Amino acid sequence: MADDPKKHVLGSVSAARLSMLLGADDLWHHTPKFQEIVRRARDAGLAGASVWRGIEGYGASSHIHTTRLLDLTDGLPVLVVIVDDEERIRAFLPTIAELLTQATVTVEPVEQVRVSEQ
Repeated sequence: MADDPKKHVLGSVSAARLSMLLGADDLWHHTPKFQEIVRRARDAGLAGASVWRGIEGYGASSHIHTTRLLDLTDGLPVLVVIVDDEERIRAFLPTIAELLTQATVTVEPVEQVRVSEQ
C-alpha cells in the first residue's frame, strides 16, 4: 500500500542450503527417512526444514517413477531442504549421514534475505 507508513528494510546474510533427494519410501526403523531428518534438524536447533514430494523422477537404477501410472508410484522422489548458517549445516551432516546412504546431497552457499519493518 502506497500510504502505509511502515517501511520495509531488506537485509541479507550469507547462509547455506542443504538439499537432500531421496525416495519417499526410504525407511529408517519403520519411519520415512525424510521425517527422521526433519526431526533431527529440529532437535539440532536448525532454523527450519521443508519437504517436497516429487511427481516423477529416477535415480541410480534409471527406472522412472511417476504418479502417472498407478503401478509405478513407489519410490517417488522427496526433496528435503534446510537453510541455516553454513557451520551449523556442516555440523549437522554427520548426525544424519546414516540416513543418506542412497540420497543425493548438496550444500550450496546462498544469500538469505531478511525483511523487517522499520
